[in-house]
Amino acid sequence: MIQRIQTIYLLLASVVSGGMIFVFDLWDNLKGNVFALDLFLRESALLKLIPILFLLSAIISFVTIFLFNNRKLQFVVGRIVILINLFLLGLLIYVSLTLPGEATVSEKGIGMFLPILAVLLIVLANKAIKKDEDLVKSVDRLR
Repeated sequence: MIQRIQTIYLLLASVVSGGMIFVFDLWDNLKGNVFALDLFLRESALLKLIPILFLLSAIISFVTIFLFNNRKLQFVVGRIVILINLFLLGLLIYVSLTLPGEATVSEKGIGMFLPILAVLLIVLANKAIKKDEDLVKSVDRLR
């Protein structure tokens, strides 16, 4: 059952959360582009949490692919990944609004929207998982 459409959605969500943080910047400031992994070098523990949440979301999304034998657990883990990405989005918005002294010189990058894309992909995967579960239940009723 690994060849299902939810596998593609989960793999894309994993790539978006884990791979795209190397490509797209979170914001631009006078010192240059700020990527998610650059935040490990900052002194704030709150800023160090952002790349950890990106990578955690990517790892859990990838592991969820291999839970195809237990669709209910796969669905629940998908919801947990959605919550992680929503928390990450809120954290990114909070950090971008409270950066000291950068209100006039910083621009938000496309990396700020990666959690939204990951949530969308996980929602589509959960929809496909639910559809599969309903199909199995309807077949079991006929037996």
